[in-house]
Amino acid sequence: MRILVTGASGFVGQAVVKQLVQGGHDVWAGSRRGEAVGAARGVKLDVTDPGSAQRAAGQADPEAVVHLVGIIAEAGDQTFERVHVEGTRNVLAATPRGARYVHMSALGAREDSGSRYSSSKARAEALVRASGLDWTIFQPSLIFGVGDDFFGRVLRELVSKAPVVPQIGDGSFPFRPVSVQDVAQAFARAAGSRTGLHGTFTLTGPEEFTFRQLLDLELGALGKRKPIVPVPLPLMNLAVPLMQVLPKPPITRDQYAMLKEGNTAPNEPARSTFDLPMLRLQDHLPQIVQAALKK
Repeated sequence: MRILVTGASGFVGQAVVKQLVQGGHDVWAGSRRGEAVGAARGVKLDVTDPGSAQRAAGQADPEAVVHLVGIIAEAGDQTFERVHVEGTRNVLAATPRGARYVHMSALGAREDSGSRYSSSKARAEALVRASGLDWTIFQPSLIFGVGDDFFGRVLRELVSKAPVVPQIGDGSFPFRPVSVQDVAQAFARAAGSRTGLHGTFTLTGPEEFTFRQLLDLELGALGKRKPIVPVPLPLMNLAVPLMQVLPKPPITRDQYAMLKEGNTAPNEPARSTFDLPMLRLQDHLPQIVQAALKK
C-alpha cells in the first residue's frame, strides 16, 4: 500500500516507518523538512498548514495515512490547540476518502482533564471519530526505546544532576510504559489492513510500575546509588508555577498534572488484536540510558 506518515522523522515516526517498509509498503515520510527516513521517500508536510497537508497528500496519493505529530510542551505558536487539534483537522481534510487513517493520541486523553495536553488530544480524537474515514485510534502510555525523551533524558537528568533524587509526593503514581517496537507494530498492522477498524486502543506494556520504582530502575541502569527524597505535593504545587519562568522548566504545569494522574491501563485488547510482543522496560533501559550518555 501507499502510506503517508506524518511526523515521520520523530522518535516514534522512524520506528513506524521502519515497520511499514519491512512490511513491503510504499512509504512517504512526511516532515517539515521533507527529508527521507530510512528507505521511505521524504515529503514536506507541516500539519499546521492546510495547504502543506493537501500538497503532501496529493504527492503521495496515499491509501493509508498514519498521523503521529504531537508536542509535549508548547513553544511560541506551537500550541496544543494548533498542533493537536488544528493539525489533526488539516490531516483529516487532506486524507483521501476511502483511505485508512491511523491516529496517535495519548493515554489519559479526555475533555475534562486538568492537563491541556490531554484535553487537546481528546478534542483531536473527536474529530477523527466524526471524519467518516476508516479510522483507528491508539492511546500510548510512556514510550520507551533508544532515543526516547522520558527515560533517555528527563528521568536520567532527574536522577543524575543532584546528590539526592527528588521524588514527587509519595511516588505511588502508576505507569505502564510501552516499547516503541510494540507501538510501531500496532500502527503498521492497523495501517496495512482493516484490523482494529473504528477501534480505540490503549497501548501499554506488560508491567506496571510506580513512579518510585521507575526512579529505582533508572538509577540501576545508570549504575548509581543515591538517596531518594520525597517532595510533598503542597510544596510541588507552589514550586511548579514558579518554574515556568525558566527558559526550559524541568517540569511544565501539564506534565505535573499528568504525572499526578499516573499513566496506566490494561494491555488488552491491543496486545491480542495486533499480536504485540510486549517488550519489558527493564530489559531495555540500560541500552537506552547508555545510548543517551554517548550523545
